[in-house]
Amino acid sequence: MSDAATIGVRLRVLRKWRRMTLAQVAGQTGLSISFLSMAERGERALDRRSHISALASALRISETDLVGGPHLSADPVQSEPHTTIPQIRAALLTNTLTAPAVDRARPLPELITEITRIDRSKYRFVEVGNRLPSLIDELHVHACAPADERAYRSALNTLIEAFQTATFTCKDLGYVDLAHIAAMRAAEVAAVLDDPVATGKAASLRIHTMPVSSWQARLSTAENAADALEPHVDRVDVPVLGMLTLAASLSATVAHNPSRAEHWLDQAAELATRVPDTPANNWGAFSATNVAIWRIALAVEQGASGGTVLGMAQNVDESKFGNRRGRHAMYLADVGCGLARESRTRPQALRWLRRAESVAPHKIRNDVRVKETVAVMLEQTRSAAIGLELRGMAARMGIPH
Repeated sequence: MSDAATIGVRLRVLRKWRRMTLAQVAGQTGLSISFLSMAERGERALDRRSHISALASALRISETDLVGGPHLSADPVQSEPHTTIPQIRAALLTNTLTAPAVDRARPLPELITEITRIDRSKYRFVEVGNRLPSLIDELHVHACAPADERAYRSALNTLIEAFQTATFTCKDLGYVDLAHIAAMRAAEVAAVLDDPVATGKAASLRIHTMPVSSWQARLSTAENAADALEPHVDRVDVPVLGMLTLAASLSATVAHNPSRAEHWLDQAAELATRVPDTPANNWGAFSATNVAIWRIALAVEQGASGGTVLGMAQNVDESKFGNRRGRHAMYLADVGCGLARESRTRPQALRWLRRAESVAPHKIRNDVRVKETVAVMLEQTRSAAIGLELRGMAARMGIPH
């Protein structure tokens, strides 16, 4: 089941397991019978969060059941990062704020410097995975036996940054439950700090790891967190609030509340005017460029046409991404996924997806939505040239071809 080429293949198996007809699933999700039938045959992509959420709820299953869990292919670039997960899991589960897993640690300034230099921006997952567990272990030593109050708070704030890296590393590789544990550990630390900015950071991580069936809860959490943080934000901390507004806009979009989605996007755009348009230097890569690419991602989620997506992409200056390769790659992938839905723009979709893969191969080859898009395009294509290139990309992603 986990090796199924498309999400639609899993949908068919799970639907029959639940003894539900296409008509019953359609009635509970609001998706048409024809769309679901085409998805089950691999002719339409199930790459929209709202569709995944509706189907998971209707079938009473988890997101992982439907989209598939972490998978390993013969491609080392795709598979090797998964070897670091056991060590990250151990660091997350064996440390507490009163009992560290190790008894020795490097000086705190050295750990702070290392966490700021850890290179997740280029999606070197293996490097991150090998360095992150010891950082989490050693930061807990300083949190349990601080030199003074300043060192204590510094260790806790740095732990939140480490948990942020753990959250998105696990999430990007498909370990959604482990990502949520990392986010909850950040929330535990933020509660001790009792600082609005730390609380906002932890809330942002939690929102991004909540179950797909909880988009209304995500929206409420994001709105409440943004409202709570707003009175306390100064110029330095604007990006934290900005990322919460973007999370609220995504949640509202998937929850089919377009007016709230637009409200929070407008809030994000206003906040972005207060910080430099340099995503690489801001928490969460928040900037005007980041807001622009979130607009594209939300348009794709809403089913915008390929022409609309291309038009929006013309307004993005890719030089602004700097070394934020993961963010850059997901922008390219969002455009590619949007273009792939229409036959007239499908050839262009492949070019965008290949660019995304070249920018951050570790991330793209492990991305569920890109994998689904490539698998469905493989079913749809009739061109030998396009098919050959698609089969190469499919092989690197572990898609049967």
